[in-house]
Amino acid sequence: MTEHNLTVPRTARFYTLGMPSESIKDLWIVCHGYGQLARFFLRHFSVLDDGHTLVVAPEALSRFYLERFSGRVGATWMTKEDRLSEINDQANYLNLLLQEQLRQLPRNVRITVLGFSQGGATVSRWLATQQVPVHRLILWAASFPEDIDFAAGKAAFNNLPVAMVYGTQDEFITPEALQRKQQLMQELGIEPQVYTFEGSHTLHPEILELVDGEL
Repeated sequence: MTEHNLTVPRTARFYTLGMPSESIKDLWIVCHGYGQLARFFLRHFSVLDDGHTLVVAPEALSRFYLERFSGRVGATWMTKEDRLSEINDQANYLNLLLQEQLRQLPRNVRITVLGFSQGGATVSRWLATQQVPVHRLILWAASFPEDIDFAAGKAAFNNLPVAMVYGTQDEFITPEALQRKQQLMQELGIEPQVYTFEGSHTLHPEILELVDGEL
């Protein structure tokens, strides 16, 4: 048996808060977590909808039923299966999305990338390609991927302001996982600003505004 690959066109879905215009000063690309859909995830960012900010939420390309064979649907950025192709497809998708938005915005727009949970690993791998003109990175309840190429990653994250945010009751953020994540970041020269809040595995509007103002 021989494995083959075929590159095919795909229809990707994304949602926005705000409208592209000359008045936009900030562009946010926000990537959801495992089992979420972009339209519901985007609601958490309504506090940023001020007329000068455009928030874009791309949806992962693989959707599935959350329970058995019907009902609620979620999406995932990747699984362990054919992972290198998935990672490459993610980068191509997000690059195309970003380029499309930038064509409609002022040249000096500030770009913030946020990844929540699984989306944090996705945006970290994307930024490690060194093809993203990002100004700020926010990793929210996210696991920093261990498979980033050290040399490429160190160059990509050099002098990039990074915030790490998580809830103190987040069941996925164990002390061991947190220590490992901080160690990986340190090896890449990343010194994140750390924000915590009383809560679980979710976004927090007040902390989001705080990070936006301080990072």
